[in-house]
Amino acid sequence: MQQQSTGRGGQWPYIRSYELDEGVRLELGRRTLIMGILNMTPDSFSDGGRYNDIDAAIKYARKMVQDGADIIDVGGESTRPGSDPVTLEEELRRVLPVITALREELPRVPVSIDTYKAETALQALEAGAHIINDVWGFKADPRIASIAAEYGCPVILSHNRHTLDYADLVPDVIADLNVSIGIARSAGVAEPNIWLDPGIGFAKDYNNNLELLGRLDELTSLGFPVLLGTSRKKFIRETLRLSADEVAFGTAATITMGIAQGCQIVRVHDVIDMKRNALMADAIVYRGQPIS
Repeated sequence: MQQQSTGRGGQWPYIRSYELDEGVRLELGRRTLIMGILNMTPDSFSDGGRYNDIDAAIKYARKMVQDGADIIDVGGESTRPGSDPVTLEEELRRVLPVITALREELPRVPVSIDTYKAETALQALEAGAHIINDVWGFKADPRIASIAAEYGCPVILSHNRHTLDYADLVPDVIADLNVSIGIARSAGVAEPNIWLDPGIGFAKDYNNNLELLGRLDELTSLGFPVLLGTSRKKFIRETLRLSADEVAFGTAATITMGIAQGCQIVRVHDVIDMKRNALMADAIVYRGQPIS
């Protein structure tokens, strides 16, 4: 997998191009990329059980791409608070067939594997996935970093921890992420392949989530691409006092805040609405730069 960075003036310091596979490319820094969520789980908080059938999953993925998704993120284990861990065997059973099918049906669409298990990441990459999305930032199973380095793939390192004992929220989040970055670097992951995720909703209470959303520029200023995943999360539902399928406008508000502060990728359920929202936000943030 090849990366190329070019300098750029204004708010966005670079355009970074990735050739993930033959005919599979991504470009960061020209517009906000949309990552569509494909949960192969029975217990995810928002859409658990809807797409467990491969045919239904592929149909839904195709619709997300038609609606504007740039990446499809496949997960086989719910990360909602209180969810039960899934065995390696069960996770592989859930994700590998759909990754294989996605590569056959949508061969030019990048696929990410949402896992913290090294063996799942390895087999997913073998099946055709292009990106590792680790909600534990390489801390749950550090072997995953060596796999990422070997395959030369982009990695999304999410902030997470077991406690909420922050001395100073944003500096602590950055310090935790720096540990993940260090694991990646030590394993040989190329610098352009390191992307960050502030981990909204992970090891953070209501006020933590709101504060972090208002200070994302402190994270994006580190110089790494940043993915924001707020879609339908609990703090939005609590704020609006609505159910998960009623909070698209709330999600859009958080995405707009993220784009305004430099986030380059957003992970969402409601692809067509969030794509339109991102296009409007991009038009403001990029101020006349070409948006493709």
